[in-house]
Amino acid sequence: MDLDALAKMVLHGDHIGAEQWTVEALAETVEPKAIIDGALIPGMDEVGRRFKGGEYHLPEVLIAARAMKASLKHVRPLLSEADGPSIGRVVIGTVQGDLHDIGKNLVSMMLEGAGFEVLDLGVDVSPEAFVEAAEDEDTRLVCLSTLLTTTMPKIAETVKALDAAELRSGLKVMVGGAPVDQVFTDQIKADGYATDAPAAVELAKSLLGVGETS
Repeated sequence: MDLDALAKMVLHGDHIGAEQWTVEALAETVEPKAIIDGALIPGMDEVGRRFKGGEYHLPEVLIAARAMKASLKHVRPLLSEADGPSIGRVVIGTVQGDLHDIGKNLVSMMLEGAGFEVLDLGVDVSPEAFVEAAEDEDTRLVCLSTLLTTTMPKIAETVKALDAAELRSGLKVMVGGAPVDQVFTDQIKADGYATDAPAAVELAKSLLGVGETS
């Protein structure tokens, strides 16, 4: 089956077509990893490029991510550990006291589409919960999100908790959300911040030294 066809379905936000194509492809013994590497990742990469260039806006990115997710839900369970994405495990969540999740969810979906293994802890996540999840030896990146200025201290507290648990040497910490900027990122000694979901994927790859960034 034509992997480019699925990439175009993702690009155009055709979640029904993407799911049907994936089910049929898997029935015809197309390798799950080939679907991810040959269609989902290229499709979401192009979405990111179009968003960065101003051709796509948030609604287009959201429907593209939905199409990617519709395919990925059939592919993920079939991936063995040996065949799984080699980029690494990402822990993501909205910090304690904040219940906003739209931005966090989009970043999570786009990271998955880029080939990361993502553990989404949800919203109102305590520093202790982030530390517990990050203790998994496969974790390479922790992403902290907030939309409220009042919960920004929880980002700092979580970074300190990761330091106290002596986990920082083995992973990177990325932060994001409307009130977050580079000054705050530097103050709390996080490794980087992104202004939107496509930029978050680009930054994640850069922090982990994966592939090429633009």
